[in-house]
Amino acid sequence: MDLAQRDHNVIWHPYTQMKTAALPIPIVRGEGALLFAEDGTTYIDAVASWWVNLHGHAHPHIAQRVAEQLNTLEHVIFAGFTHPAAVELAERLIQILPQNQKRAFYSDNGSTAVEVAIKMAIQYWNNVGEPKRKIIALRDSYHGDTFGAMAVSSRSTFTAPFWSYLFDVKFIDVPVPGEEEESIKQLEAIAIAGGAAAFIFEPLVLGTAGMVMYTPEVLDRLMGICQKYNILTIADEVMTGFGRTGRTFASHYLQHQPDIMCFSKGLTGGTMALGLTTCSNQMYEAFLHHDKSKTFFHGHSYTGNPIACAAGLASLDLLLKEETQQSINRIVEQHTQFAEKVKQLQYVKETRQQGTILAVEFEAGGTSYFSNLRDTLYNFALQQGVLLRPLGNIIYIIPPYCITNEQLQQVYQTILGMHGLVEEAQ
Repeated sequence: MDLAQRDHNVIWHPYTQMKTAALPIPIVRGEGALLFAEDGTTYIDAVASWWVNLHGHAHPHIAQRVAEQLNTLEHVIFAGFTHPAAVELAERLIQILPQNQKRAFYSDNGSTAVEVAIKMAIQYWNNVGEPKRKIIALRDSYHGDTFGAMAVSSRSTFTAPFWSYLFDVKFIDVPVPGEEEESIKQLEAIAIAGGAAAFIFEPLVLGTAGMVMYTPEVLDRLMGICQKYNILTIADEVMTGFGRTGRTFASHYLQHQPDIMCFSKGLTGGTMALGLTTCSNQMYEAFLHHDKSKTFFHGHSYTGNPIACAAGLASLDLLLKEETQQSINRIVEQHTQFAEKVKQLQYVKETRQQGTILAVEFEAGGTSYFSNLRDTLYNFALQQGVLLRPLGNIIYIIPPYCITNEQLQQVYQTILGMHGLVEEAQ
């Protein structure tokens, strides 16, 4: 029995309707931007394996650091104890984050990093004697699949069975070009009404919504309103962090600094599961008290795992190298050139780019994750040796920084080939 069939017999995959899904593709090795299947087929990983892989698969520097850590300390309880890798990673990140970020709280994935942020924000107001419970978020946003993260994410088919369990959130429209003033008006109305604890947002790019993009200038205006009305701001940089938007963090485009930030995905270069929530000293100091009820009672068994922190340190080494920064700029330039070319095609509705993230939206009678085009485009790309994971009728590229120009051209040619399929579907 081959690996795919063995998998089918015992495993339940994420975001997959197991009744109708094809057998999974067994991947037995990775190198750089390439994935090698059991049958010998090679795929270009143009989506960085769900946006996590920064530097390529099986990177030797990360592997070496992880191996060294495994032979030194694999794990230690993080309540009352610490270890060098966790301290060093926090120190190095705080040096390059917005200047007000001073404290780091570890968890184990993006959803839990968001859970930590939401709990911090709500308890902050309780601790300072001004209980505020209302959370504001962008419509169509996605912040994770745990209950708090679902609550601050868009209400959709994905979350429908759980709606009655989710706490109330005030949603405002995404301030896309042409709609900025409406979003600002909505936020101001909520702020004036009072009781708002925090505004959480994906800065500049809403990933799962279809790589929907908006400008730093309008986000600064929204954050300015929050500052005026004493509303905490939470930047969910789980996807946008570590160079994806062209700068090390999307928040580096902003004049205002968020009170809380969330990280995962690229934090370890795609090597290990690790979540991180950072905050300002103002936030942290509200939890310092002789009254133990003001303690932040949150934790995970694998909080600050040494192996994951070692992977994070190795990934940071690579990210900050001049060579990597040049690669990021190279990808940005290649994307820009391709976007100009592809947006001239008849059935391309829109192209969107922010740094190394490029999205192409095809005409399909409306935008929907459940567009019939999705499976057609996905399977076509696989046949061309390219891993792309369409968001309905939207194709996006978010590659490892080591991807070569030749590999990028193969990805671009695959997307150009998709245009013919879209034309046939009209």
